Amino acid sequence: MKSAICGRILSPNHVFKAGDTHSFCKGPYSNLCVAMAVLATGPGKGGGVLEKPVIEKVTPGRESEFDLKKSRKTAPPYRVILHNDNYNKREYVVQVLMKVIPGMTLDNAVNIMQEAHYNGLSVVIICAQADAEDHCMQLRGNGLLSSIEPASGGC
Repeated sequence: MKSAICGRILSPNHVFKAGDTHSFCKGPYSNLCVAMAVLATGPGKGGGVLEKPVIEKVTPGRESEFDLKKSRKTAPPYRVILHNDNYNKREYVVQVLMKVIPGMTLDNAVNIMQEAHYNGLSVVIICAQADAEDHCMQLRGNGLLSSIEPASGGC
């Protein structure tokens, strides 16, 4: 099989280089392109088959997505804890939980409120320290008693 780019027939093992006259990558950013060739399968059913892309150059100084995910995972998780109080109505606590905590459902908010009411406290969410501090301050700003603690160790 041969690769066809802009009407030219190339060998299947052709490596594209920046500045090739038959390359899709032209201009001042040609060194950042990822070139792929489509193999002609001949007449009949089906289209072309994509070859493995040839990456010429990695942009220096840019972290990979893997490195960013790894750095996020190394931060220790924290628990946001809701404490029972004798001041706020149960319905109000549920409303505040749904307003402050992203993705909080009515059922989860009711369960958290009831656990705090009967047991004295309940874990609201486990997240990164900065987010836990933010959630805790928002709960307190709405008149609820809350705290945070490291989630590592213990139950």
